[in-house]
Amino acid sequence: MNINFGQALTDVLRQIATFVPRLVAFIVILVVGWLIAKGLAKVADKILERVGFDRAVQRSGMGRVMERSRYDASTLVAKIIYYAIILVTLQIAFSVFGPNPISALLTGVVAWLPKAIVAIIIVVVAGAIAAAVRDLLTSMLGGLSYGRWIATAASVFIWALGIIAALNQIGVATTVTTPVLITVLATIGAILAIGVGGGMVRPMQERWDRWLARMESQAPQARAQAEAYQRGREDAMRMAPETEAARAPETAGAPRRAEQAGGTPPSGQAMPPSGQGMTPGEPMPSGQPMPPGQPMDPGRPTGQGPTGRGGEDRPWTEGGPRGGLGPDPGRDV
Repeated sequence: MNINFGQALTDVLRQIATFVPRLVAFIVILVVGWLIAKGLAKVADKILERVGFDRAVQRSGMGRVMERSRYDASTLVAKIIYYAIILVTLQIAFSVFGPNPISALLTGVVAWLPKAIVAIIIVVVAGAIAAAVRDLLTSMLGGLSYGRWIATAASVFIWALGIIAALNQIGVATTVTTPVLITVLATIGAILAIGVGGGMVRPMQERWDRWLARMESQAPQARAQAEAYQRGREDAMRMAPETEAARAPETAGAPRRAEQAGGTPPSGQAMPPSGQGMTPGEPMPSGQPMPPGQPMDPGRPTGQGPTGRGGEDRPWTEGGPRGGLGPDPGRDV
């Protein structure tokens, strides 16, 4: 048995020479794809936080579900985008080696990812709309006995539409939702048929009559609440500019009042120099005007008259100092 070692070695070297460039291309594609995935994930996270995606998820009612997770809604979507790009990168990288089962599997997963992302967005939007409709109906019909029931029914209906649309998007509707929906509708129909045939006509008729009568009696109240709600919103929108305009002068005048209360003179006026007497006609500290021709002596306490003979204080009397009307009764003439 003759073995051609030279030919075998040549074949091995040829295969190695063919495989090494493919391996290098595989590694380069993985590194570049990883960098792109990391960068796009950060950009998507910042954009979703900027547009208020987390608030929309909280309003949709899914916030309680997200509380158990380590990530918020925007970070979770960014992670999904990151792994989606990694899968696309793996698909491209494995295609370097030619057709293989791994590439076929990755191709199917990558083709399904956009549908999953769209389905998540549909559920979030439907939840936000359902929460908004429920709050609106609860505010408008909260005083009615059936108001909360109508709000809950409308919210559940919108949620159901969103979930069905999301399942249709990912291709699960035909195999899961349709049989479940048919089963639920058939069960409800059977219950109604058996109940009506078994004597529920009269009780249900009486109950419907009571419900209709109650709805008719509460219809004016519902209209009044809706009108009051609308008027309240209009008044709030109309009074907002006036309130801001009224607060502006008060805010601007606060420093001026503080300066005047602390003894600081108004802008543009100087304080009188120390020791200067008050001018005639200027209000006294007690609120009474100073008599003309009688300047106050510097350093004299308020309420004392001018100094008489011998340096004694002479009290003020009606019409001026005592010395202006005649001799002081208590003084020797």
